[in-house]
Amino acid sequence: MNALFVTLWANVRNSYWFVPSLMAIAAFMLSFVTTYADSQLGSQWMNNIDWLYANKPAGARAVLSTVAGSMITVAGVTFSMTILSISTTTSQVGPRLLNNFMSDKGNQFTLGVFISTFIYCLMVLRTVRNAETASGDAAKSDLTAAFVPHIAVIVGVLMALASVGVLIFFIHHIPESIHVSNIIAKVGRSLNSKIEKQFPSRIGEPHEDEADRRIEADLPEYFYATAKSIRPKGAGYLEYVDGESLLRIASERDLVLRIQSTAGDFVNENSILLLASPALKVDDDLAAEMSAMFIFGTQRTATQDLRFQFNQLVEVAMRALSPGVNDPFTAIGCMDWLQTSLEHLAAREMPDAYRFDEERKLRVVAEPVTFASFASLVFDQLLPYVAADRNASLRMMEMLRDILVVTSSPSSRRVLGRHACALRRQCNRSQTDTRALKAISASYREVLVLMTNADVRTHVQKTGRLS
Repeated sequence: MNALFVTLWANVRNSYWFVPSLMAIAAFMLSFVTTYADSQLGSQWMNNIDWLYANKPAGARAVLSTVAGSMITVAGVTFSMTILSISTTTSQVGPRLLNNFMSDKGNQFTLGVFISTFIYCLMVLRTVRNAETASGDAAKSDLTAAFVPHIAVIVGVLMALASVGVLIFFIHHIPESIHVSNIIAKVGRSLNSKIEKQFPSRIGEPHEDEADRRIEADLPEYFYATAKSIRPKGAGYLEYVDGESLLRIASERDLVLRIQSTAGDFVNENSILLLASPALKVDDDLAAEMSAMFIFGTQRTATQDLRFQFNQLVEVAMRALSPGVNDPFTAIGCMDWLQTSLEHLAAREMPDAYRFDEERKLRVVAEPVTFASFASLVFDQLLPYVAADRNASLRMMEMLRDILVVTSSPSSRRVLGRHACALRRQCNRSQTDTRALKAISASYREVLVLMTNADVRTHVQKTGRLS
């Protein structure tokens, strides 16, 4: 249930309709508050304010009708133009970035202001009443039956003025939000924020080999022979895996679990979510309960899938370096943010794959999260595109060099060195410019020096210069 709630809340919070719906409900309630205040105070309070005057029913209707009609018209026109511009932009930078525009709080707030102003004026408009004619005498009027909500009309006018200000903000916000540099920066900042929340900061120096720091534990020899496979009841991309609930179930039922699928994987009815041993302790109800800890949908999300956000930046860079676009500077912008994220990862502790209960018994084995896997996600996917372009290949070699400077783990440095070697080899095959190849080779030699000489790394960290 916790996994379902987490994913549901993440989807609702990032949806395009949630904030506007809350604002529309607030406007609906505000209309009752202001009309009630009018019914209690009347119009006498306006006599002491020189710049206010009482409206007649016809005038109040005209004001409210004008505001309501203009708001719904402006909302329709502006957001039809927004969808058109966003669809054009996402066709260039990638369709998976469309969710970033949908979750943009500026767009949601603007739509909410227009819709809430329209609903407010519509609800107040229904309370305006003309004076009814007294029965038996057409020349006299029963003026006590007339009702003009003066406070509510003033609030409606103020909301209309605020909507004009929001419209000006929106006209500025849309071109800014679809600028490719701002798109990349928003994804990069979100990725860095996820890294800070998901991985703790490293304390002290790492062991000579990062792998030796893992707790020595392994699955029992009989595990796979006695394990039961837990499979999903549908198909889709895993959005969230409730590891805490799985650990609790394993401890309560004396089970050992091996998680086979992680957030971001595509699963179907034949996929294995996890293995549970011993199988004799896992009945159909328990299997269904554990299967419910895996929530999947029609697309990948950033709720628990860090690889998805890395892939967003990689996708923009790949599209920018394609022959049809040929925009290496956009690709370089993506590599700038990818470098920042990988530097964050290099300075943080990777979670261990083994989970123990309070008695230090092995209960859950998850897929290990390593710096090497994220580095491969970036460099291996970009390598064929970057190697053919002089500017992009030089920037990637500098990127590897800069990450090496802040990487203290020997195993992570070896991973970066292998990627640098692969980049240099691929550039020699793809490029023919002698000067470009010499520059790449010189940058590669700097990578080798930083890999092997700790004093040089310390010097670069202090001065920012290699020599």
